[in-house]
Amino acid sequence: MKIQYFPDTDTLHIELAPAEIHETRDLDEDTLLDLDADGRLCAITIEHASDRTAIPDFSYEEITAAAAKSL
Repeated sequence: MKIQYFPDTDTLHIELAPAEIHETRDLDEDTLLDLDADGRLCAITIEHASDRTAIPDFSYEEITAAAAKSL
C-alpha cells in the first residue's frame, strides 16, 4: 500500500495494490475509485483532502492475525 498527499492540489492518493488501471469510477464529486481489469479496487483519490480527511492525524497500525481474532 502506498499513500501520497499532494499539498499543492490538496489531493490524497491511496494505492491499495499496484496494478494497471482499467477503469476509474466517480464515487462522488471529489472521490475517484480506480479498478483493475477484474474490477478489483486498486486506488482511491480524494480531492479537497484536508477538508474531508484527518491528514495530520494519520497513523498506521499493523494488526497481527492473533490480535485480530481477539477483536
